Amino acid sequence: MSAGTEHRAVGRAVLRAARPGSRTTGSAQPPSPTRRMHVAARLEDSFDRAVAGVLARRGWTVRIEAFAGYGAPGWVRVMARTLLAPPQVRASDLPGAGAEAHVEARPAAPVRGWRSFATAEVAGAPLRVRVGDREHEVVTDRGGYLDVVLDADLSPGWHHVTLTSQDGATAQAPVMVVDPAVRVGLVSDIDDTVMVTRLPRPLVAAWNVLVRHENAREPVPGMNALYAELRQRNPGMPVVYLSTGAWNAAPAIARFLRRHGYPPGPLLLTDWGPTNTGWFRSGRAHKVARLRRLFRELPDVRWVLVGDDGQRDPEIYAGAAEHHPDHVEAILLRQLTFSEHVLAHGLPAPTPEQRTAERAAENEGIPVLQGADGYALRQAVHSEARLAR
Repeated sequence: MSAGTEHRAVGRAVLRAARPGSRTTGSAQPPSPTRRMHVAARLEDSFDRAVAGVLARRGWTVRIEAFAGYGAPGWVRVMARTLLAPPQVRASDLPGAGAEAHVEARPAAPVRGWRSFATAEVAGAPLRVRVGDREHEVVTDRGGYLDVVLDADLSPGWHHVTLTSQDGATAQAPVMVVDPAVRVGLVSDIDDTVMVTRLPRPLVAAWNVLVRHENAREPVPGMNALYAELRQRNPGMPVVYLSTGAWNAAPAIARFLRRHGYPPGPLLLTDWGPTNTGWFRSGRAHKVARLRRLFRELPDVRWVLVGDDGQRDPEIYAGAAEHHPDHVEAILLRQLTFSEHVLAHGLPAPTPEQRTAERAAENEGIPVLQGADGYALRQAVHSEARLAR
């Protein structure tokens, strides 16, 4: 077989859309074979296949962008994305290079967020994942993303797993293995919680990802010090950053977190665009589902949930406190300014629904602490006996 024929064969093997009924990554149960994908998802898949075919014929090869994952003794959650890139493009030049920068020791060069969208995702790409001495065969989903739980035998702490494509491309994905003795963790929102936004919500994602350089993003004062103190009080505390932002923004977010001294931890973002059931994804549903998954996967950990009072965080966190009180240690909410509230939801103060949610959480016996920034929240933590121990 000639080199060109071999390349085309590899291209046909990997440049396919994951079909309904195939095992989805990150899920132990396959979707129902009788459920038909939404028309938006079918249109997107057809477009992606056409683009991937053209680029493959031009010599583009499959590359892997790795994201930070987490796990516990016996398993790890591995997250990554596959895309096409020209052969002359180095791994360090890929748009997603540095998506795990905040958990790595090596520095990552800054890039403007818009470059993270100049990619062609590869659906259904076979990957080989080596976790310690174990090797697993996996396949990316219809969006080119990998989100899968794999058997592992790793000690607590940070480790790397190796992902390899059929083209021979490799990537190292860091994974945080939580010590079974740890009892308190931290879940943090991003926009308006660790970084100041000051934009109308409909424009936040587009501006942060497409335009603004991570060097220009402004941190919320004192939040990094608050997180550092919580970790000092709870050795081994896992930190997870939960946001409705797109995975394309992961490199810029990771560099921002590293630059401003936030603790290392995986990002739980989402994929924009059509789903199997609709035109758009629900940000609220994404956060609720990710929290429930954390509660299920790490059942002995109680989480400090940190967000802001400008959008849905109070309601989402109150729901978690109501339905899973054994998994919530406390709720910390950054209070937005008058102008930030107006930009967030069109009102100069938190909505009545948010106030009701905050009271509901407190009724469960779970502290709900509020402050204008990390310094004020830190003082509130000092006065709360449950957290000051």
